[in-house]
Amino acid sequence: MLRISVISAWSAGLLFALSAAVHAENEPFGWPNGAKAAVNLAYDDALASQLENVIPALNTRGFRGSFYIPAGAPLVMERLEEWRAAAEQGHELGNHSLFHQCDKQLAGREWVEPHRDLSQIPPAAWAEQIALANDFLKLIDGREERTFTPPCGDLKVGDKDYLGRVQSLFVASKAFGAGAITPSMQELDPYRVTVTAPAAVTGEALIAVVEEAARQGTMANFTFHGVGGDHLSVSVEAHNALLDHLAAHPERYWVDSFINIMSYVTERQ
Repeated sequence: MLRISVISAWSAGLLFALSAAVHAENEPFGWPNGAKAAVNLAYDDALASQLENVIPALNTRGFRGSFYIPAGAPLVMERLEEWRAAAEQGHELGNHSLFHQCDKQLAGREWVEPHRDLSQIPPAAWAEQIALANDFLKLIDGREERTFTPPCGDLKVGDKDYLGRVQSLFVASKAFGAGAITPSMQELDPYRVTVTAPAAVTGEALIAVVEEAARQGTMANFTFHGVGGDHLSVSVEAHNALLDHLAAHPERYWVDSFINIMSYVTERQ
């Protein structure tokens, strides 16, 4: 009889644990101030249109964006004080390597210069370059913690995954190709956060993404490049339409830098 009681108690405990796990998995993620979704507005490559069109638009609406800067990009030193001012205004300066090296061996990469072919760089040397980019950014904003966006979304040096070598340097990092909306906050890998890179899209299309993220209770991650100019550009009108929609619904969207959002997420996962 005692054995039966022990087995029954164990079974009841297991059922309770399984029920609690299912409930936790299905429970909406708790965003600050009761928001339905988090939204990160990120911008790659240290472009002039970001300084001229994006930062003023974000500041007007009280939003903090994430700017992923290749430390060796010409516009970094040419307009260093503007990037420093952006950091002082609360915007994130994220690591995007030193020279934006990408794998030239992949399809559509004819534009990659041979000396910046990621497939030809030893993994240890690439890891050192990424660490050095962190040091460079610290000279601009004085911050210790950082997030990472891999140039071109490449996560391998040749056939070797390099992220494991450098992820200890970062709070989180992004991975292209799986869409803007995070499927599950509970199952999210902080070092492979899904993101999309919009180009030549309408404001309505951008707004549809954040609305779907709110319906799912997760988050939306955009990585823009040019806004009203430069490469992979979206129009100022489309970008402003998204910002206006987010600003009109502060109870629905938490808009913040990637590092702030991911620090919040990893504390609660």
